[in-house]
Amino acid sequence: MSDSNSDSFADLFKAETTKKIKHLTPGTKVRATIVGMNAESTFLDVGGKSEGVINSSELKDPEGNFRFQVGDALDVYFLRAKASEQLFTISLGGGPGAAHLEDAFAAQIPVEGLVKGEIKGGFEITLGGNVRAFCPHSQIGLRRQPEGGAELIGNRLRFLVTRFEEGGRNIVVSARAVEEAERREKREQLVQTLREGETVSGTISSIRDFGAFVDLGGVDGLIPISEIGWTRVERIDEFFTLGQQVQVVVKKLDWDSDRISLSYKETLADPWQEGIANFPEGSIHRGKVARLAQFGAFVTLAPGIDGLLHISKLGSGRRLHHPREVVEVGQEVEVRIEGIDEKERRIALAPADYVAPERREEEDRAEFKAYVSSGKAKKSGDVGSLGLLLQKKIAEKKK
Repeated sequence: MSDSNSDSFADLFKAETTKKIKHLTPGTKVRATIVGMNAESTFLDVGGKSEGVINSSELKDPEGNFRFQVGDALDVYFLRAKASEQLFTISLGGGPGAAHLEDAFAAQIPVEGLVKGEIKGGFEITLGGNVRAFCPHSQIGLRRQPEGGAELIGNRLRFLVTRFEEGGRNIVVSARAVEEAERREKREQLVQTLREGETVSGTISSIRDFGAFVDLGGVDGLIPISEIGWTRVERIDEFFTLGQQVQVVVKKLDWDSDRISLSYKETLADPWQEGIANFPEGSIHRGKVARLAQFGAFVTLAPGIDGLLHISKLGSGRRLHHPREVVEVGQEVEVRIEGIDEKERRIALAPADYVAPERREEEDRAEFKAYVSSGKAKKSGDVGSLGLLLQKKIAEKKK
C-alpha cells in the first residue's frame, strides 16, 4: 500500500474516531434501529458514535417474549448519558423507568400507567407498580368515554405527567396530551401524503345529525349525510356505529381550516349506472312513495333510483295544494316513465293511467264527432242537448 493511501486511511480513521456523540437533551424523541439484544439490554443505533441502550424488559410482552428483533426500527426517548452509553426508553413508568417520574415530568416523556379505578373527578392511575397518580375525566382520552370510562379500568395507557409535587406524593397525568401529540405528528405526515380522490381507511369517531366523522389516524374527516348512500338517508346510525372501520374517498382537503370532506357512497356500487337500463321511457313500474315535497312526490323504483311525480300530474286533473291530498309516504303506486335525464340523474314520472289535459279534450271531441256521424243525433235540438252533455262531461273530468 502506498504512503498516500495509508495517509488517506489514517485520516478517515481519525475522523471517524473523533466524531462527536450526537447531542440529545432528555425527552428528545428519536428513531432508532435495534442492532443487538440480550436478556438485560437491547442496543440501538441512534445515529451517533456510541450505541444507545434500552432495558430489554420494555420490549417484551407479558409472557416475557420479545416483541421486536434485530433490524427493527422504533421510536425511543433519550433519558441521559452514562459513561459512553446513551440511555433510552420507550416510555417511563412500566419498569425500571419508574424511578424517573420527575425526569419524565421535566422532559415531558410519556409514562406508562395502569388504570386502577374510577374515583371522584377522574381515575386513579398506578405508575411503576406502586406510585399513585390522578387523571381527570377530561384527560383520559380525546374521545368521550361511554359509561363514564368504566371499560378502561384494568388497561395500561401512556400518560404525560402534568403535575409533580411534594416529592411525588401529588402527581397528575394526562392520556389526552399523549394522544394529541401523536395526532399532531400523524397530521404532519398526512399533509404530505393524503390526496384528493384517494380511497383510505378510517374509524367512525362521531355520529351527528348532519353526517359522520371519521378518524383517519391523525385528523378527522366528515362524511356529509348526502355522501353516505345513493338513496336518501334519514338515520345515519342505520349505516354506521362508533368504532366501525370504513373505506372512504377523499373529496376535498382544506388543511388551513382543518376540514376534510369524505364520501362513503363512492366506495359503493352506483345503482343508477347499473339499473337505469331497466327503466326505459314509456315503461310502467310499481314503486313506493319515499317522500313528499310541495312540488310533487318522489317514488323509489329500485334501491338508489328515484323518480318525481310532479304535483300537476296528480289528482286526475284536479288542482292540488300539496301531494299529501292524494298520496302518502310508503304508499305503492303504478307509474309510467315519462323522461330520463341521465346527466342530472333525474326521472320524470306520471301515474300509469295519466292522460294529458289537451289529449283528454281531443279524445272527448273525437268521441263526440263519432257519435254525431253515427246518425244517432239527427235533430238540432238533440245536437244542442248533446253539446251540453259533452260540456258537462268535460267539466266533470277536469274536477
